[in-house]
Amino acid sequence: MSMPAGTGAAPGKVILFGEHAAVYGQPAIAVPVQQVAARALVRPLFNAPSGRIRIQAPEVGVDTELDQLDGQHPLAAAVRFTLEAMGVQHPLAVTIKVSSTIPVAAGLGSGAAVSVAIARGLSGFLGHPLADEQVSAVAFEVEKIHHGTPSGIDNTVITYNQPVYFIKGQPLQTFRLGAPLNLVIADTGVPSPTKITVGDVRAAWQAEPARYETLFAEIGEITKAARRALEQGDMGTVGELMNQNHALLQQLNVSSPELDALVAAARGAGALGAKLSGGGRGGNLIALAAGDPAALQTALQAAGASATLHTVVA
Repeated sequence: MSMPAGTGAAPGKVILFGEHAAVYGQPAIAVPVQQVAARALVRPLFNAPSGRIRIQAPEVGVDTELDQLDGQHPLAAAVRFTLEAMGVQHPLAVTIKVSSTIPVAAGLGSGAAVSVAIARGLSGFLGHPLADEQVSAVAFEVEKIHHGTPSGIDNTVITYNQPVYFIKGQPLQTFRLGAPLNLVIADTGVPSPTKITVGDVRAAWQAEPARYETLFAEIGEITKAARRALEQGDMGTVGELMNQNHALLQQLNVSSPELDALVAAARGAGALGAKLSGGGRGGNLIALAAGDPAALQTALQAAGASATLHTVVA
């Protein structure tokens, strides 16, 4: 008797508005990026005792038994939290093979997407597919290990796979775009570990709380206005708000010379707006294309982007 394999998949994501301020209770907006994805393929591990789980992630050089991995390892944590959510201690022995086309440490949600794919693939294979809410919670627990105080936005937008308006600790809101969002994502090629930039902003906020609270509140107002513009399909306003949001992120000291050069190149090539996305100091820039994105991609590559990606969010 052969058993079918189980598969779980999850898209990448970009934050459009509100990064960093979201950690302090301000709203943020994120959208899924379908051009990149994480996948988990779950197969039975024959002739092995129940409870044995082998994890293979060739891209990061992992091919080992679950109990040989540190409990804090993101792949191990995703498996453990999934089994806890299912209430299963000794599942059927399986091999979980993880692959991803989402660049790491680029603000595209690679960590959360891998966790979502594992939670979906493993729970589906074991015959108890977790609900979206549970999948999102599993990924959030893994994020906590690696980001300290994550906002929860990555796991939310990636699990629900549609635009999300998010305020920490409040029920999630998904919303519809009034017109397709024509985005170009450009990678600086500089890795950006979110935990470090989030920690630096926290230290700065503790040193100058009034100044930083004001900046966070201004970002919050931009994000609220952006939701209205997105729902109305008013892309000119969305672009202008992206530019304003980037200026405030510069004041939070999370931009970088590389990001600022790409922002200038995007605007020079006719983008409606451009800003860093995610942790900052590296990682990605997002630019809102007015028409054909090819010219924008060419300009960004000429300005030093290591890679560009065009995505349409409908």
